[in-house]
Amino acid sequence: MNIKLSKKEIERFSRQIILKNIGILGQKKILNSKVLIIGMGGLGCPVAEFLTRSGVGTLGIVDDDIVNVSNIHRQSLYNEKDLNKFKVKVAQKKLKNINPKTKINIFALKLNNKNSKKIMQSYDYIVDGTDNFQSKFLINSLSLKYKKFLVTGAISKFDGHVFTFNFKNQKNPCLKCFYQEENISDDILNCEYEGILGTVAGIVGTIQANEILKKILNIGQTLNGYMLILDLLNLNFRKVKLNKRKKCICN
Repeated sequence: MNIKLSKKEIERFSRQIILKNIGILGQKKILNSKVLIIGMGGLGCPVAEFLTRSGVGTLGIVDDDIVNVSNIHRQSLYNEKDLNKFKVKVAQKKLKNINPKTKINIFALKLNNKNSKKIMQSYDYIVDGTDNFQSKFLINSLSLKYKKFLVTGAISKFDGHVFTFNFKNQKNPCLKCFYQEENISDDILNCEYEGILGTVAGIVGTIQANEILKKILNIGQTLNGYMLILDLLNLNFRKVKLNKRKKCICN
């Protein structure tokens, strides 16, 4: 890995470099990594912020939405001065202020089958921070198609779900193996209808960022093949095994 850390970078990342599971070699892996975040809302903001702070080399952010006032209570990169501006443009500027060395590529558009290859092919890790099942199923199928490592998050009210899928291994399940119903209402994930406590978004997004970093560093246990369920109202956390469904797109 032909990356040299400057004295300033060693100082900046010293608190994670000192961890025996990371060290200089691990920090170089982080600096060399490329992560794509789809959806820059309540989940995407903390993911982008913490990955940038950790030193991820290249970050792609995808969202066609603009900042509105109802976003601010849970979408941590935005404030009132950002209203009516594209989220990706606001996020890019603020992330560059956090770590100028992280390359931030922005896509002010909606991901679809036509533009997905051009956007996704350059990234090794995908984060799903969207808030509707149509987008989640699309990201799931595209990550499967391009054999990417995917971390999906979902939030509603006081609850959160986190999934990780390593699609380089064809034996692993996918999101469709869990959500088997064909017509799932997006109201389940819609903060406008169901409501959301802002801290829930921050906690789940931070866990997603943590899963990405663990995968980059190849340390610890991932959630691959499992779902983490968080009940943050009653502080209940549990992991549920995901079984690969016979008649699924991942077969």
